[in-house]
Amino acid sequence: MEVVFMKQLTILDWVALVLVIVGAINWGLVGLFSFDLVAAIFSSMSVISRIVYDLVGLAGLYLIFVVGMIQRK
Repeated sequence: MEVVFMKQLTILDWVALVLVIVGAINWGLVGLFSFDLVAAIFSSMSVISRIVYDLVGLAGLYLIFVVGMIQRK
C-alpha cells in the first residue's frame, strides 16, 4: 500500500488532536473508575468544565472533517 498524500499538521490540527486525546483519557477514566478528571480539576459542570467539554467535542468534529479530507486525496 503506497501513501500518496502526506498532510503537514497545523497548529489547529495539533490542538484538536490533544483535546481529543484528553477527552478519550477522560472517558476511559469515567468508564473504568467512575472518575471524571475534567470535573475533578474544574468542578462538576462549572463554566470552565463545560467549555472544555465543548472544545473536546468540536475538536472531534474537526478531526472527522480532516480525516475525510485526507481520505479523499
